Amino acid sequence: MARTTQTTRLNGKRVRIVTTTSAAGTRVAVKAAPVLEIDLQIAAVRELKRMAEYVAKAGDVRHGTFTLAADQNGSGFRGRNAAVRLKAAGMAAGEPDVRLYFAGGVLRCIEMKGAEGSLTDSQEKRFPLLRALGFEIAVVESSTPEEAVERSVALVRGWLHATAVPANDNHAATTLPVSARG
Repeated sequence: MARTTQTTRLNGKRVRIVTTTSAAGTRVAVKAAPVLEIDLQIAAVRELKRMAEYVAKAGDVRHGTFTLAADQNGSGFRGRNAAVRLKAAGMAAGEPDVRLYFAGGVLRCIEMKGAEGSLTDSQEKRFPLLRALGFEIAVVESSTPEEAVERSVALVRGWLHATAVPANDNHAATTLPVSARG
């Protein structure tokens, strides 16, 4: 028995076409394809940026705020020359998808994985190094963008709570200083 799987778009939706050939004949099944990791990330980042605690300008930074960044470390195949140049420029294989910078100098990371996703070999090597250096990396596993949003927002709310200044701290309402630029 031979089985092939092809992922394609049908009527604007990603689907998997599974063809099974045996002595009894050929059978073709079409089913929904798992969501792409990048689509989970896009949905989560969009919603994280809508949170009241998200800031995009230095003047808005205060206790209980955060900003975020992501790179396209694994966003496609590159030629050998481009890969060598990016590595020389400091890009490291296995980086988490999203970095979250919390007021007070706290960095935490999120790695998105779809229902069928798993950590890559480079992530299996990189994540323990980053954790040994003291950085927290959460892996958010989701089957849908809505699930990715729900889990990511809950995670960040928990991190915000953990980095919050205690209510009896006299500095709770102050703005953090911004370094002067030269």
